[in-house]
This record gives sequence, C-alpha cells and structure tokens, in this order.
Amino acid sequence: MQRNLAKQKLLAGKPAIGVFAAVRSALAAGMLARSGLDYVLIDNQHGEWDDVSRIDAMRAIYLQNVTPMTRVRINDYSAIGRALDSGALGVIVPMVSTVAEASAAAFAMRYPPHGGRSAADNLAVNLGKDYGAWANEEVFLAVQIETAEGLANADAIMAVAGVDGCLLGPADLALSLGVAQGSPEHTEAVLRILQACQRAGKIPGIFAGTPALARRWIEHGYQFVTVGADTRLLESAAQQILLEVNSGTA
Repeated sequence: MQRNLAKQKLLAGKPAIGVFAAVRSALAAGMLARSGLDYVLIDNQHGEWDDVSRIDAMRAIYLQNVTPMTRVRINDYSAIGRALDSGALGVIVPMVSTVAEASAAAFAMRYPPHGGRSAADNLAVNLGKDYGAWANEEVFLAVQIETAEGLANADAIMAVAGVDGCLLGPADLALSLGVAQGSPEHTEAVLRILQACQRAGKIPGIFAGTPALARRWIEHGYQFVTVGADTRLLESAAQQILLEVNSGTA
C-alpha cells in the first residue's frame, strides 16, 4: 500500500508544500522531491509533459517518498483516469466553475461505488497488485476555483462529495474578476474561497508565487500551498548567480 503522505498532513490540519513541475524531466522532478517537499505537482496544463515522461517522473518522485500529483489539461474523464493510472496520488482539475463540473471530476476520480473510474493498473505497475483496494482512500482531488462564476458557486462546489479540496488560481481569478492581484477586491475573493472550503470541511489550497505569499496565505488558513514552479526556480537561481558574481566585480 502506498500512503499519500501529503494528504495525511492536510487531514491532520497541517500545511503541505509543493512546487509545480513544468519541465519534461524525470530527473528534475526527482530533484524537486529530494529537496524535502511534501508533493511535486506535474503540470500537464501548462507544462511540456507527455504520458511517458509523466510516468517516469512519478516513479522518480515516489523514490524520494514524496507524493506525486498532477494537474490535468482539462476536466475530462479520460484525462483524470489516465493521470491516476500513471500513479498520481493527487489530481488537480483546472477551471471548475459549477457543481456539474465538480461532480464530473469527482466521478472520474474514484472507483465504484464512490465514483465511475475505470479499473486498470497497467501504467501504475510500481504501486502493487493491491492498488485497487486502497486507491479510493489515498487519492486526493483538488478542483481549481479561478473564475467569477466559480467564486459565486464556491460553497456549492466545495460541498460536492468526492471533492477533497481546492487549489485556487489567483492569476486567473484576477483576470476573470477584472481586478489586480493583491487588490482589496482580489483579497476578499481569495478569503471567500478559503471560507467556503472551511464551511464544507474541505482542504483549502492556493498557488503562491513566492515564499512570502505562501506564508501569508498559510497564516490565513490555507493548507495545500503550491509555491512557484521549476521554470521560475531555474530562472531566479541563475539570476541570483549573476547578481552575486557581478556584485563582486569592479
């Protein structure tokens, strides 16, 4: 049995910290996992992954005893099922704005009687023959509330059975609302979604572009916190190297 250690932390009321992996490299995903993160989130929506590279990355993450998660491209039955078959213990579904959309994601996420997932373990060979016996309990579904419509329906979305939590997309939410990120209107919306999660007893999650933002939202009560992405980490590290080298020159 493979325990979802990130989910365990979340259910215990503790924050779990992860990073988006967009670069199609199992080696890079494994290095992120080796850093001590709670989860690595393979980004099929905005990253360059294909099925083969995603499976390799999942296994590299598992080797570090870290939870592998993935964001699917769209809210689609086959996309969610294939992500799970590849070994993901967490699935993030983007642009969920209605109860019907949340219900469709939940249906695809778990085997009957708790959903309608199709039974197959061809891709997740590293998870053992007993996978079907424990998968429903260990997997974690987070829907992304990131539109004005989703904000209006937040309480109803989070009340959907089978939805374990959310991962708020602040940038898309700001675009949909027509406000600036960090504005009072935007902050109010972010806190409204947090409160909807809390009222439903679900895990509140958010993308935070910086450690400072992550700390801010954790203090407010967000738990499932994805801080940045590998692409930005590479860029910022290279920039810091240049800054330090150049600052020592005449």
